[in-house]
Amino acid sequence: MKQGIKEEMKKPFYITTTLPYVNADPHVGFAVELVRADAIARAKKLAGCDVFFNTGTDEHGAKIEKSAASEGLSPQEYVNKKSERYRDLLPALGILSETNFIRTTDTHHVASAQEFWRTVQKNGFIYKKDYSIKYCVGCELEKTDSELVDGRCPLHPNQDIEIIKEENYFFKFSAFQDKLLALYASNPTLVVPDFRGNEIRAFVERGLEDFSISRLSSKMSWGIPVPDDPSQVMYVWFDALVDYISAIGWPDDQKKFKKFWQESGGVVQYCGKDNLRQQSAMWQAMLMAAGLPPSQTIVIDGFVTGDGGIKMSKSLGNTVDPFALVKEYGTDALRYYVLRELSPFEDSPFTPEKFKDAYNAGLANGLGNLVSRVMKMATANGISFDEKIAKAFVTSDEMDKIYKEHTTGLDSYDLQRASKAVWDLIASTDKIIQEREPFKKIKTDKAAALKDIQELLARLDVIGTMLQPFLPQTAEKIIALVKENKMPESPLFMRK
Repeated sequence: MKQGIKEEMKKPFYITTTLPYVNADPHVGFAVELVRADAIARAKKLAGCDVFFNTGTDEHGAKIEKSAASEGLSPQEYVNKKSERYRDLLPALGILSETNFIRTTDTHHVASAQEFWRTVQKNGFIYKKDYSIKYCVGCELEKTDSELVDGRCPLHPNQDIEIIKEENYFFKFSAFQDKLLALYASNPTLVVPDFRGNEIRAFVERGLEDFSISRLSSKMSWGIPVPDDPSQVMYVWFDALVDYISAIGWPDDQKKFKKFWQESGGVVQYCGKDNLRQQSAMWQAMLMAAGLPPSQTIVIDGFVTGDGGIKMSKSLGNTVDPFALVKEYGTDALRYYVLRELSPFEDSPFTPEKFKDAYNAGLANGLGNLVSRVMKMATANGISFDEKIAKAFVTSDEMDKIYKEHTTGLDSYDLQRASKAVWDLIASTDKIIQEREPFKKIKTDKAAALKDIQELLARLDVIGTMLQPFLPQTAEKIIALVKENKMPESPLFMRK
């Protein structure tokens, strides 16, 4: 049976999320990124790819040092405690069990970041100078006056901008303007969606300035030491971005690195729109400076917003706890809201009220109710799943259209479009029950009713199969109920 994504040979496929800072507990914004990346990873795995899925935690920088001090802990004690909360998020969200979890304090990553520095320095793209900048600790980024609103970062308006004056190492970002523009021209789908690609192209066309990649260890000690200069530690972005290649073995395991970075059928990075510059310009220039191939695809999410359309963030204190949502509604309920209700690329609101309404409409009254009705008719009348009827339905004109939408959505990382295809099938299956009424017809035209119920079982089996990347726990239950001809012991989704 088709899986709704292009069938491929056993190709390696690499996908990674960003690494969130561990200066606070996980919030639903990062859960969204994880779930989306996991849906793509699962779809690729179902298509037969050898998938390497990477996530983890970013554990260096001024934000971490300050947060640790506020709790009376050493930075290492602090990140050890906080990182576990992010690791716990994986099973809570139903993330693939074999997902790689990297920490930027891992010994291998530290060594990789230092070797990356040496390589870029040897290639002539690192130098040292005195400078003065305006710096947002929340973003861990330099800010120009044009990026500030009333002297503050618009993403972290409750934090003061710091003025940093010191001697640091710099990366020759300015040397890569033409090379980056050539990269964007040669790979027009590098950045998804295309309007984000246009944004980063316009940014690069305006000209690039070299940026600082170290801090004085006497002022900010919590970072990876700069090779051969213990007076400096690496700037957190320069360190953290290297995780994308250190996770797949660079530089020691070249076989693994080449498999997933150079020979891969996909090198996909998921990130939020506030990471656009870092992922699609800074990181690509860093790779060029190290003589390494660029990324293949960078998927840019919109923000998850709270009431009033304000970005949900730890620093603003308007976050939603994903663990609490999973505890009340279940893992697949959260995955459903992320994949079916939220825009994949634009900002989307996430409130408890919207979540509850969507849960009841799409899951309790929608999918869950459909499964109960079909299985009740099948078991009550002793009707089992018929492979021949299922095969005929799978190759029908209706399913060709559904599969096309499902496939197009997955291939373009428009997971809302892909999941909508499944819910279109759910709606058309509901419509069959309403119009043909096989539960009534069984008394007057048993043969026709039995045929209708067998078609409903075939449809339910396809729904379960197509839901595998999105709602894996629910999909497994649906497929088992159909094959074993059983009623669910309890509703798949209780109305709230």
